Amino acid sequence: MKKNVLPLLICAALFAGAAMAATPPSTLIVAQSLDDIVSLDPAESNELSSIQTLPSLYQRLVQADRNDPARTQPMLAASWQENAADKSLRIALRPDAVFASGNKVTSDDVIFSLSRAVKLNKSPAFILNILGWQSDNIDGLLARVDDHTLQLRWTSDISPAVALNLLSTPIASIVDSRTVLAHVSDKDYGNGWLRTHAAGSGPFSLRVYQPHEAIVLDANDHAGANRPRLKNVIIKNVPDAASRRLLVQQGDADIARDLGPDQTASLENDSALKVLSIPSAEQNYLVFNTQNPANPLLKNPAFWQAARYLVDYQGITRDLLKGQYFVHQSFLPLGLPGALTDNPFTFDPAKAKSILQQAGIRDAHFTLDVENKPPYITLAQSLQASFAQGGVKLELLPAAGSQVYARVRARQHQAAIRLWIPDYFDAHSNASAFAYNDGKGGTVAGLNGWQIPALNKQTLAAVAQTDPVKRRAMYADLQRELQRSSPYVFIDQGKAVLVLRANVKGYQQGLNADMVYYDKVSK
Repeated sequence: MKKNVLPLLICAALFAGAAMAATPPSTLIVAQSLDDIVSLDPAESNELSSIQTLPSLYQRLVQADRNDPARTQPMLAASWQENAADKSLRIALRPDAVFASGNKVTSDDVIFSLSRAVKLNKSPAFILNILGWQSDNIDGLLARVDDHTLQLRWTSDISPAVALNLLSTPIASIVDSRTVLAHVSDKDYGNGWLRTHAAGSGPFSLRVYQPHEAIVLDANDHAGANRPRLKNVIIKNVPDAASRRLLVQQGDADIARDLGPDQTASLENDSALKVLSIPSAEQNYLVFNTQNPANPLLKNPAFWQAARYLVDYQGITRDLLKGQYFVHQSFLPLGLPGALTDNPFTFDPAKAKSILQQAGIRDAHFTLDVENKPPYITLAQSLQASFAQGGVKLELLPAAGSQVYARVRARQHQAAIRLWIPDYFDAHSNASAFAYNDGKGGTVAGLNGWQIPALNKQTLAAVAQTDPVKRRAMYADLQRELQRSSPYVFIDQGKAVLVLRANVKGYQQGLNADMVYYDKVSK
C-alpha cells in the first residue's frame, strides 16, 4: 500500500503551485489535458496524449530522424537488410540495449511485442495489419535467428521503406516480455497491467500514472548514453487552456500545451516565456457525401470545383484562427515526402458562380455537420458566410464530436468538416484514406461513397513502389488529381502551439503526434 501511495504524495507536493516560486531545477512540469487517455499500453494507445508520452517510455526498432523525419534511423536495431523480392527485413539488434527493469533487449522481446500487438487487436492494430500481419499468420512471419538477430516478413504488396515506416509507429514499441508476462491476467497479454504501467527501454521509466491527474516519469538508470538530462518529468492534467496559460506564466509549469490564440496573444512579449509554433500534420477539410439520396447535387464534380472557390482561406487562417493554421490545399501535409507546396485556389465567388452557371446548377444548398467547438465551428461559420456570396445556402448542424462522428460513420451527413492526422509517417497513411475506397466504408473515400477504381490502382501501385523518387512523383500525381476533381476541399494545416519558460532548453517536437521528445531538455 505504501508503495502505491508514496508517488502520489510526491506528485501532490510538486503540484502545490501556490507554494512554489519556480519548478524544481531537475524536474520538468508540463501542463496539458490528459483526459483523452484510454491506455498507456503501446499496443492499445491511440489517443493524442498517450501517443505523445510513449516515446519517453519505449523504443522501437527504428524511428524517424528528429531533424529530418523523411529519413529512418536505427533505434533498437543496429542495422537491417532489406529484401524487396522476399518481402523481408533481417534485423540486427543493438547488443547493449537494456529495458528499465535491467533485462536485456532480445529478439524474443521483439517477436513477443509485435505478435502481441497483432493478437490483442486493439484500435491501432490496423497499422500492423497493413503488413498483412493477422493473428492467424503472425507467428509464421517473425523468426528468431539468435538472441540479437531476427527476420521479419510480410505478405502485403508494400515496399521495405513502407514496412520500416510502419515499424517506427507507437504500436511497434518493444516491451519487456519477461516483465509483461509476469503481469498477465486471464490471457490478456499483460494489457490490464500495461494500461497504467510501463515496461520499456526508453529514456524514462514510469513512476506513476494516475488517470485524469498526472503522469510522473523518472530518468531511466539503464538508458546508458540515452539517459535524459533531467531527473523527472511531470505531466499534469489541466483541462482548461486558460488555467494552463496561468500556470506557465506564474512559473508553476515549465511547458503549457495546446493554448489557443486568446491564451498566447498576451504572452508573446513576456521575456520569461517562449512561444513555439511547430507545424503539425493535422489538417482540416470539407467533404461532401456523394451518396446522400436527399441531395444529389453533392456528387456533381462541377459543384466540388465551385466549392474550392467559396472558401475564404486567408480569412480563416490569418484572421479567425490567428495564424495557428496555415493554408494548405492537398491531402499530404507539408513535411511528409511528396507533399505539394502550391495552393491553387483562392476565394473567388464570381468564379464559383460561373462554374455553377455553366453546369446548370441552380438553388445549390446543403447541410453541414460540424463539431460545436473551436476551430470547427469557427470554420463552419466562415464557410456559411463565404458560400452565401456564391449563391450557395449552407445550413449548419452543430453537435458534439461523438455525434458528428456517428453520423459520418452511418453516412447520414450531406457534408462535414473533419480533422485528419496521419496514423504513421508515410504518404500511404493519407493516400489510403482519401484516394482509396476499400468498399467497406473504412476509408474517408468509402465513408463518402466516392467510387474511384482508377485511383485505387494508383494508390496500391504507389505503396508498392521501391524507388523513392518515383514514389514521391506518384503521390504528387494523386494529390493533383484530387485537387482537380474530388469531393474534398482541403483548407488548412495546423501548428502545435506551446509556451515554454525561457530557461527550458532542448525541447523537440516533430510533425506527427508521437514526435515529442523530453530526453534532451535541460533547465
